[in-house]
Amino acid sequence: MEDQRLEIIVSNLLRAGVGASALLVIAGAAVYLSQHGAAVADYRTFHGEPAAYRSLAGLLSLQTLRQGRGLIQLGLVLLIFTPIARVALTLILFVVARDRIYVVVTTIVLATLLYSFFSA
Repeated sequence: MEDQRLEIIVSNLLRAGVGASALLVIAGAAVYLSQHGAAVADYRTFHGEPAAYRSLAGLLSLQTLRQGRGLIQLGLVLLIFTPIARVALTLILFVVARDRIYVVVTTIVLATLLYSFFSA
């Protein structure tokens, strides 16, 4: 019975993360289309992402959050962060359960995920 309750907690975390991400992306798409819906795309030259979208601090700035692209980008970052939060929650649950083998394995997985997320 305890395992089922933990699975429900983890599944609710995943559901909330994906739902919040979807809402941010949809809201960002609505804002972006309301501001730039009539613009004609120019595919002849490549335009990289602005500097504000390249860091988490830049994404969380108020100026970025008022723009559709910023909301979409933040929603995608939240979608990427959701499985990392799941592994962190699982680590906490294994620590509470005092399951040493799973604590070690989950710590390695979490360290690998955090390294790949923040080194990019």
